[in-house]
Amino acid sequence: MADLRTGTCSWKYPSWAGIVYSAPKGIDYLAEYARRYDTVEVDQWFWSLFPGARPKLPNPADVRAYRAAVPDGFRFTVKIPNSLTLTHYYARGKDAPLVENPSFLSHELLTEFLSRLEPIHDTLGPLMFQFEYLNRKKMASQAAFLDAIGEFVAGLPSGFRFGVEIRNPNYLDDSYFAFLHRTGLAPVFLQGYYMPPVTDVFETARETLAGGGAAVIRLHGPDRKAIERETGKRWNAIVAPRDEELKGIARMTNEILESGIDVYVNANNHYEGSAPLTVERFRQMLLEV
Repeated sequence: MADLRTGTCSWKYPSWAGIVYSAPKGIDYLAEYARRYDTVEVDQWFWSLFPGARPKLPNPADVRAYRAAVPDGFRFTVKIPNSLTLTHYYARGKDAPLVENPSFLSHELLTEFLSRLEPIHDTLGPLMFQFEYLNRKKMASQAAFLDAIGEFVAGLPSGFRFGVEIRNPNYLDDSYFAFLHRTGLAPVFLQGYYMPPVTDVFETARETLAGGGAAVIRLHGPDRKAIERETGKRWNAIVAPRDEELKGIARMTNEILESGIDVYVNANNHYEGSAPLTVERFRQMLLEV
C-alpha cells in the first residue's frame, strides 16, 4: 500500500501558535509539529552558495537536534544545497558576467553533505535537487541538462531516495519523465510561481510514474511578495483560497497513490496564507474527491 504524507515547507513560524503550537515562543517547535504531522520539508540547507566562501553545509548539532525531536516514523524531505544545483553563482546585476559554480553536480560535495545527515538518515524521505530556471547561457538545452544529470546520477550512492525539481516549463515533457523513471529519480511537482499547473504536468508524467517509488508535490503560490503584503507575514489565516486547484491536486494525489507510489505533499505559507490550514483543507478534500 502506498503511503501519503502531508506537511509543510519549514516549520518555525510563531504565528502558527494556536494552530500547531502551544505558544509563539519558548517551545520546541519541531517536537510539537511532529505530534501533528508526519513529514516536513527542510529548506534551510538549500542556501549554501556564496561568492568567495566554501559551500555552507548543515551544522551537525542541528541535525542531531532534529532527529531527537521527531518519532521514528517521521520523514524529512530535504532540499539539497544549491551549491550542488546552481550552474553559476547568482549574478550581482542584470549585466554582470556569469561566474561558473565549481561545485555544480559535485559528487565530493554531495558525499560530504550526506555525511552530515547521518543522524537523520533513518527518517529521510526524498532528497530533492532543485534547479533554477536555466537560460541558454547557463544550459544549452534540455538534452544537455539530461546528459549532465545522467552522468551525475550514475554515481549517486545507494540507501537514499533522490528527486528532481526543474523550473524550465519546456523541459517537462515525455523525455524528461522517461529519464526520471529510467534513473529511479522521484518527480518533484511544483505548484506555483510561473510553472504550469501540476495537474497539467501530471498528464504528461502519468505513464512513466507507474512502478516508481515516490513523488513529491510542493504547493507554492504564484506571487510571494503579494501574499506577504496581504498577511503581513502572519501565517495564521487563509487569505487566498484555491479550492478548485486543491481539489484537482487531491484527485491527482489519489491517482498516484492508487498506482502504488508514495506521495509527499508539502504546503508553503505563500500558497494560501497559512500552510497548516492548507494541509487540513487538503486532507479533507482527499476524502471528498
